[in-house]
Amino acid sequence: MPKGYWVSAYPAISDPEGLTAYNGLAGLAVRAGGGRVLSNFGRVVAHEAGITERVVLIEFDSFEQAVATYESEAYQKALVALPDGLERDFRIVEGID
Repeated sequence: MPKGYWVSAYPAISDPEGLTAYNGLAGLAVRAGGGRVLSNFGRVVAHEAGITERVVLIEFDSFEQAVATYESEAYQKALVALPDGLERDFRIVEGID
């Protein structure tokens, strides 16, 4: 069964304190859903059309589990805590294997 991944890119963070509140709630939801953080705002080298931005990568045992965690009540509460005006590109991606 292919794994599922959450990929979040943050081009700009104007309210770090607000993001901290979201991260606390989101972390609880991700762990409850079986997710594992593989990368959390580590170093990025951008090539071609890429932009050096903060990236978070979270792995789930299946694509369905990744989607279910996003749709969970716990994660929906975390989304409400995202700061207004935060720029974020969020995707759920199916792995190959």
